[in-house]
Amino acid sequence: MKRYVFICIAVFLLAGTAHALPTYDEVRAAYCTSDSILLDRYGDPLYELRTDRQGRRLEWTSLSEISPALVSAVMYAEDKRFFEHGGFDVRSMAAALIQGMTSEGLRGASTITMQLASIVNPELQPHGGKRTIRQKARQILEARAMEKGWSKQEILEAYLNLVTFRGELQGIAAASRGLFGKAPHGLDQAESLVLASLIRSPNATAAELSARAVLLREALDWPLGEGEIYATIHRIVLGPYAVRPRVELAPHVSRILLKDKTRGTVVSCTVDSRIQQLAIDRLQHHLTALRSQNVTDGTCLVVENGTGEVLAYVSYSGEPSKTRFVDGVRAKRQAGSTMKPFLYALAFDSTILTPASILEDAPLDIPVFAGIYQPSNYDEAFKGLVTARVALASSLNVPAVKTISLVGLEPFLALLRRLGITGLNESGDFYGPSLALGSVDVSLWELTNAYRCLANKGTWSELRLTPHGEGSSRAAQVFSAEAAFLISDILSDREARSATFGLENPLATRFWTAVKTGTSKDMRDNWCIGYSPRYTVGVWVGNFSGEPMWNVSGISGAAPIWIEIMNQLHYRDIKRDEKPDRTPPQHVVRREIRSPQGIPREEWFIEGTEPDAEQQHVGQFNCRITYPPSGTIIALDPDIPPELQKVFFVAHPATSSLRWFLNDQALDEAADAHPWTPRVGSHTLTLVDGQGRTIDSVRFQVKGPSPQ
Repeated sequence: MKRYVFICIAVFLLAGTAHALPTYDEVRAAYCTSDSILLDRYGDPLYELRTDRQGRRLEWTSLSEISPALVSAVMYAEDKRFFEHGGFDVRSMAAALIQGMTSEGLRGASTITMQLASIVNPELQPHGGKRTIRQKARQILEARAMEKGWSKQEILEAYLNLVTFRGELQGIAAASRGLFGKAPHGLDQAESLVLASLIRSPNATAAELSARAVLLREALDWPLGEGEIYATIHRIVLGPYAVRPRVELAPHVSRILLKDKTRGTVVSCTVDSRIQQLAIDRLQHHLTALRSQNVTDGTCLVVENGTGEVLAYVSYSGEPSKTRFVDGVRAKRQAGSTMKPFLYALAFDSTILTPASILEDAPLDIPVFAGIYQPSNYDEAFKGLVTARVALASSLNVPAVKTISLVGLEPFLALLRRLGITGLNESGDFYGPSLALGSVDVSLWELTNAYRCLANKGTWSELRLTPHGEGSSRAAQVFSAEAAFLISDILSDREARSATFGLENPLATRFWTAVKTGTSKDMRDNWCIGYSPRYTVGVWVGNFSGEPMWNVSGISGAAPIWIEIMNQLHYRDIKRDEKPDRTPPQHVVRREIRSPQGIPREEWFIEGTEPDAEQQHVGQFNCRITYPPSGTIIALDPDIPPELQKVFFVAHPATSSLRWFLNDQALDEAADAHPWTPRVGSHTLTLVDGQGRTIDSVRFQVKGPSPQ
């Protein structure tokens, strides 16, 4: 009784000194969620990322969007006469006094308005579990003042959005989604009883909560069985709660852009939610079909060529935890044949090759530090004499290795660095000739942007995840427009591609595209990167763990995903049958030539590299020594008779106009393979033409007992 008297005296003394209360609009404006939100380029939500670890608040929920059952249950449990009093319920206070005037009883006498006043004003929060008499008095005064400036609906709405329900869950949106996985408007009577019972003691045990909920049900006379209430409580008490984002389209972009943002931040990005969803659906569909071939993961990047804005950024896995936390777009993987277009572009820019240059696709032995390197094609077959156009379009390996020997390892490495590919910190000798076949690691982010450089006439610039005008605009001319045009023309050439892939394959589109596939060593990575005049699309499939796939090529793995996304991006263009302007750059010319088989056709050349009228047979090339390769070490076997140990000197093509010289001593004509009985020592083998000019020369060693 004394406590009540003191409170009344305090109210009298403090009358007129209540702290200036904020308005409803000010409280709502100051409300801040614990999540930051990522919006797409059109303002649609892409992802909600929690950035505040102190509490869990979701979006403000208007009273009209809250279940009427919950409103009724909360009002009955906390303030039966809410719509009758002016902030302080005298009848409830009197009832509490009659019941003993305990501290807990006074807590029960607090109206919803009084509770809201203490939430809005931190000075009214209890210290050590109890409010002082002065705090209680101020709480009453400020509740009365609030009733004068706020409507009842505003008070009730603010209370339901600010009150703590359980643990760190503050507000009805967090409680409803965190405990029951649904929006507040969908709460049923059993769930409403449980939430209303939690307000008095957010960390109550299951038994305490059950008792309160059953009493509240009886008071409200709701037709619910106790079993239904117990089952509802069982769901939230025995397991951890989880507030799942309503949209989870771009988890990795959200972590990049929202990582260091304060709570409640809203950030817009360049991603298009429709294209993002398309990429997710296509990856999910095709990876399901490839699961039997041990393919579980995939990534996709869609970029707008002109602006560099990223329209889709997807890293998908059959395991949901990997989908959310493993960013496959930025992960480094072995590039495979996707590096070849840059190699040939360098050769064209250096005027070392033209698309009509003849390269031989035949077995090749290259001495390297660890032994002999023998590149071979994916199908283990060789095509013989081919043009550079066919070699690139059909992704032949031996011609690519020969090309890098012409342009040099260091110039090619320097080019890759200018294309934004990071981590290339070693010298060319470290990577060796396999660099031509993509032995380096590259991310889908870097590789897709490198292909976009080809689409943009050789100009490289950074990709953007935020709208135009934000971030760096660094740009550089990596290729000439002429070389970029030639590479694009080759990668769009269905006929040149047919030597390996056939005319009809998943790379053939009804509109202009340039595309390249690649598969890394041991079939661990599968790529398909290509571009149209408007978009560049990169796709990777494999396993984030690095486990090999089973019998998956670029055509059967990444390419079907790539073409479906490309087709959807250009759906309107296909219907209108629009053809892009493919006008060649000023210094590109077209000339008629003859293929190695003598068939006339037209080819593009950078001005100054085209053949004249007398050089249109482009199949001319120099002979070379094919065996032994330079640097070969031959070991003699003492158990084999000397006359049976022979080494054959082989030149290609064989012709009677050439002669062999071994250590400056003339041997036989080079018309056929020349047998030679090896002798221990170092030797120099030379191929000389009819005028005595050296055509090719190699050095090799013979070790072991010398034949007698």
